[in-house]
Amino acid sequence: MSLQDTVRPKPGRPRSEQSHAAVLRATSELLHEIGLRAMTTEQIAARSGSSKATIYKWWPNKYAVAVDAFFSEMQADSPDPDTGSAREDFRSWLRGLCHFYTGPSGRVFAQLVGEAQFDPEVAGVLGDGLIRTRRAVLETVWDRGVARGELRGDVDRDVGLDLIIGPALYRLMTSRGALDDAAADAIVDAAMSGMSRNEGAMPRR
Repeated sequence: MSLQDTVRPKPGRPRSEQSHAAVLRATSELLHEIGLRAMTTEQIAARSGSSKATIYKWWPNKYAVAVDAFFSEMQADSPDPDTGSAREDFRSWLRGLCHFYTGPSGRVFAQLVGEAQFDPEVAGVLGDGLIRTRRAVLETVWDRGVARGELRGDVDRDVGLDLIIGPALYRLMTSRGALDDAAADAIVDAAMSGMSRNEGAMPRR
């Protein structure tokens, strides 16, 4: 059974649901307090009041619990700004991402990304549950921008979106450079200079 099959278990009885919620809550607390690598299944069990056997009935390891707890905590929604301007939509979205990266959940996300480099199942769940969900919003923004004539249709969409997302993720993982509204705007403006149909136009403020 893969991590994808077990990351969102569906307990049936109310008591089981309460135990499930307690495990996720305890895991979230431990992730913020001591981090992913230091956290153990024994600690999760002790804090949640559940047995290790119960935890392993729902999840194959602590990393699966961590991914599920992370999703439960932050909810992988990424609203579509839809301001009427692709540039402003990208700015609004990236500002939200930078706020997420610089908050407590951002530190947990960075740890999960690091673990994903060694565990393909963690990488798969993280990609399916969060990264693709959030990227789908940008794909919608991109398609609207091309349809309105704001963005160049000859630019590969995946490459264009990587130019927007990549710098922020790089800064998160290396702690080099700011992750604030000004940084988000600068990243979008730099990317748009090559993707916009009107490359010489001044960015909207």
